[in-house]
Amino acid sequence: MKKNIIIIGVVGLLLSSCVSQKRYSDLESLQQNTKELLDSATSKLGATETQLSASSERLNALSEQNKFLRANNQDLINNIGNLTTLTQKGADNLERSLESIKEKDLVITRMQDAVTRRDSVTLALVQSFKSSLGTLSDDDIEINVEKGVVYVSISDKLLFNSGSFTVTTRARNVLEKIAKVISDKPDLEFMVEGHTDNLRIDQEKASETIPGIVDNWDLSVKRATSVVRILENEYGVDPTKLVASGRSFHMPIADNDSSVTRARNRRTRIIVLPKLDQFANLIEEGMSMNVPATGPSNTINSENKPD
Repeated sequence: MKKNIIIIGVVGLLLSSCVSQKRYSDLESLQQNTKELLDSATSKLGATETQLSASSERLNALSEQNKFLRANNQDLINNIGNLTTLTQKGADNLERSLESIKEKDLVITRMQDAVTRRDSVTLALVQSFKSSLGTLSDDDIEINVEKGVVYVSISDKLLFNSGSFTVTTRARNVLEKIAKVISDKPDLEFMVEGHTDNLRIDQEKASETIPGIVDNWDLSVKRATSVVRILENEYGVDPTKLVASGRSFHMPIADNDSSVTRARNRRTRIIVLPKLDQFANLIEEGMSMNVPATGPSNTINSENKPD
């Protein structure tokens, strides 16, 4: 009889181990897919920043050329008053010069519109978050912009109890406000990203208090999915706009040498994923516009720009 009990116990342990390993593999797969998504978005953002830099340089060059053309044409107009007649050649050159100015003004305007539109969306989003969450302490909420991407970091102590992935009652009021901002921005997507400190979870303790948590990867992902579920199920955020991911302790914002700095690393970030394709199309459209050749007498091209 005792022998049978022992055999049943061993089989049960083996089955439990298999289930845990499968669950861990599924979470690893989910994490890898999410990482690839963010890496792809980061790559696209880098390419767009490069295009923006090139556009800005071209914008500056066109602006300087535009100033020269305006001054050149003003001289022509002043000279007209001292002439009894204006030759047909001079009139033609003046007309071409004015036409060139109009075309270059159009190119500059389109590029400026693309940059301004992106900056306006970012600024409006930051203001919406700050207005909605402005009553909270800076230790609990941090809003910043990096390379055109908006990040909202929420402290661990506000969202969760220690070692738990259950959202606190106090935090639900905060998530309700965030959900309102997200729902008002139909053209944007949002990634909820969990972060932990580097203190490893005691698996024996975890099996008693937080079942299903093996390590900090598990905890960071489950915290992100807990937030996403509340945004979707309780506050009606469109799930197609949400992405859940976990970073474990691998992206700290401070060292992990003290309880104070570890507390800074335990956070959940909401990242606004910009529509990079839309912005890239605006830049490409402005860059591909044809600027007419300038006249030989009264206008210049880029190779003959004055010192």
